[in-house]
This record gives sequence, C-alpha cells and structure tokens, in this order.
Amino acid sequence: MNDILIGKSEHDIVLLAQYANRHGMVAGATGTGKSVSLMLMAEGFCKLGVPVFLADVKGDFAGLSQAGVASDKLKARVEKLGIEWTPAANPVVFWDIYGKAGHPVRTTVSEMGPTLLARLLELNDTQSGVLEIVFKAADDNGLLLLDLKDLRAMLNFASEHAKDISQQYGLIAPTSVAAIQRALLSLEQAGGDAFFGEPALDLADFMRQDLSGRGIVNILAADQLILKPKLYTTFLLWMLSELFEKLPEVGDLDRPKLVFFFDEAHLLFDDAPPALRQRIEQVVRLIRSKGVGVYFCSQNPDDVPDVILGQLGNRIQHALRAFTPRDQKAVKAAAETFAPNPGLDVAQAITQLGVGEALVSMLRAGGVPTPVERAMIATPGCRLGTISEEERAMVRARSPVGGKYDTAIDRESAFEVLAQRAATAPAAPATAGKAAKADAKADAKDSGVGQMAHDMLFGTGRRQGMLEAMGKSMARNAGSRITNAIMRGIFGSMKR
Repeated sequence: MNDILIGKSEHDIVLLAQYANRHGMVAGATGTGKSVSLMLMAEGFCKLGVPVFLADVKGDFAGLSQAGVASDKLKARVEKLGIEWTPAANPVVFWDIYGKAGHPVRTTVSEMGPTLLARLLELNDTQSGVLEIVFKAADDNGLLLLDLKDLRAMLNFASEHAKDISQQYGLIAPTSVAAIQRALLSLEQAGGDAFFGEPALDLADFMRQDLSGRGIVNILAADQLILKPKLYTTFLLWMLSELFEKLPEVGDLDRPKLVFFFDEAHLLFDDAPPALRQRIEQVVRLIRSKGVGVYFCSQNPDDVPDVILGQLGNRIQHALRAFTPRDQKAVKAAAETFAPNPGLDVAQAITQLGVGEALVSMLRAGGVPTPVERAMIATPGCRLGTISEEERAMVRARSPVGGKYDTAIDRESAFEVLAQRAATAPAAPATAGKAAKADAKADAKDSGVGQMAHDMLFGTGRRQGMLEAMGKSMARNAGSRITNAIMRGIFGSMKR
C-alpha cells in the first residue's frame, strides 16, 4: 500500500506517496487541529519508509516517539471514522541547536555561506558586501571558517589590513566591519554560536530507516529556537539549500526520499529581501526532482507568497475565523486556491469547520488536484501531546547517531592560523625620534604583519618563508639607511 489515509468524507481521502514530492500546505487557526494533521502525515510517511524532518515549536510533536492511549474520546472518534486504530510509537531522533533537548545540530560558517549569514545577522547591502569579501579572501588563502571565532579573527585581520585587501577584492570600510562584529556579538549572546562548529551535520543522517524499514522521524526541538525567528528560519533555509545542492536528480519516484515540514512558515517570508524570496521559490520549484517533499504549515494560506502557494499540490485547510478584515481576506484567499467543488461553498465551510475537521484537496492520478472536500481527519497511532524528560532521555539514549554529534570538535582553522602568524611576526623596535619612528613603522610593515598580509593576499604561490622575508626586509632597510647617511654626508660637504 503506497498511500496515507488523511481523513474521511463520503469516502476515504488519501495522500498518494508518488505525488507527495509535489509539496503541500496545512493551514488553520490556532487550536483547530493542524498539529494532529502534521503528526498524521509524519506517521504515515514513516510507515512507508520515508524519513521525515519537522520542527517542534510547541513540544507536542515529540509525542510521535510514544504509543497513543485509547481514551474514551479517541475511541468515539475512531468509531465515527470507521477505521482501525492501533497504538504505535515511531522511530524518532531528537535534535536541538542548543544541544539540550536533542543531539546538537551544527554547521560551519563556510557551509552556511555569506548570503544566509548576512540575513541571520540582519546586515545591510554594504555590510553584506564586506562579508562576501571576507569569505572570498579566506577561501582564496585556505583559511577555514568553521565557527564564529574564525570569522571574528578574519574580520579583525581584514580591518587591520583593509588597504591591502581593498586593492585586491574591493573596498572594506572599518565601519562596516565594526557593524558585522557587533552583529556577531548579538548572535553569540542569543546562543547562536552553538550552531557553528564541528562535527557538522551530515544530511545523510536525516535520511535513515530503522531495522524494520520505517523512516526515521527527525524532530528539531524549536521551543526556544522559535524565540529567535531569524536563526530558526535561517537554519531551515540552510537545510533546504543543502538538500537541493547535494542530492542527485532522481525524477518522479514511487515515494519521496525525504519529507520536510516547515512549521510557522510565515516567519520564512517576513522581511525577506527579493533575492532570498527568489532563492526560496527556486528551491521549492526544483527540489521535488531530488525526491524531497516540502510542506508548509501556517495559520493563513496568504502567509505564503502566491508564486509558492501555486506549487503546493496537497492541501489541508482547517478552520479560519473571519472576525477581522484580514481574516475575511484570508478566508477568501483560501477558498480561491482550492480546486472548486460545485456542491460546496468553500468560503462558508472554512468558518464552520470543527476541531479535527478540514477542507482537503490531494493530488490524484496524473498529478491533478481533486475537488476540495470537507473531511474528518484521521487519528494517528502515536501520543497526542508532550512527553516527559525521562521519556525523551530514553529515546535519545537509543539514538544511532549520538556518538557522532554529542561531542564537539575544534580543529585548526582561521583563528588558530592567524593567531600563530601574528605571534611569530617580530615586534617593531622601541626607538626615539621622528625619523626612527618612521623607520620602525617601515620595518613593521615590511617584516611584520603588514608584509604577512601582503604575502597572503598577493602571493603567487611561491611565497618566501618568514625568515627569508625578514632577512631581505632587514637588508633593504639597513641598505636604505646607509645610503641615506652617505648622501647626507656628500651634500653636506658640498655646502661647505
């Protein structure tokens, strides 16, 4: 069987696995049953052997790891639906950027890239350009940017040698570097530095099955992460981008390779610049050919731009309350985006749905959307609610990837390399007098960090060793001072 029972109207409404990579959306007001619909779909994909990723904003998705309990209310609903219900836990791996409620999720600064990092730091266009230059200079010279201290060290280096770097890559303003440094400090204080480092997440670990062939349900603890909306959305965007760039083209499969649920989708598009929106649109449009289905979840369907909403083939719309003009507009927009059903007033039905009911339209054979129907959503076999800390700890202890990610690694990178070079650069001698100070400054530029910057940025690959460079620099300066002394003596004798 290659489909997922979503609910019942006059007949069964199913999500066909072969069209699950055509993406979808679950929408509805708070408390109308969106979370249960997401859990139902996640459990269905799991049974089909399809790995799932979802962010747990409220903590209730963790219930997927535990078997449900047949309460009187649940028995009555199952009987009304006329379906068989079996309590069952699902194979779950917990993740957490902060490393508290799950395995730490990390990526390197280089893998994040300057575009997403600029959005995370809320930089303007000028500051984003400076960040691009810093990344380019680091890449060209083999300096690894793994964590935030690497990036901070590279920014310090760029600020100290802005003139040399500007000649090669473009203008670097000290004010822009200072603004980026302040933004990094704010990110660190918000706990975002925990996201950068090694071991970096291997996305193959998100695409696993258990020994019985069920897909692993990857749950990101996001109850604290959601308080930092930019960090939350940037992380999920990074994941989508990595999947898009690294997975091979596979065309249409009988089931997806991975299903990605994006909860609180409106945060993704809030204040997003046009270039970023275009990138999201591109990824959503093309990632289905890589075997990945993306499902957005939000309160109103108009939280998602029309150009993306039009690509979401599988739709579950829970109740909306038309109390305000914006609500009424959202109801109208939701009604207009469904495949019409002559026997159903969609706009009216949306406001009358009860908890656990929804308007549903799924793709059928040929990839054509079915006419929208009013349905009662089925009940998953897992627990509908949160879990205890003890239960979470037991699930985490059984995880197959804990030994890989729970211990951080700090290998040599830009911070260590630049610190070592600065430590080996000779200090300028303590001299007196204006001419002597000028000579000392020239010495420092030729043989110290200034020369190091020049060699690092403009070298041709046959860079001289530090001792050889120091020796030639000292010889040049000594020869220059001797020549100056001789010339002063000659011109002095001529005056007499």
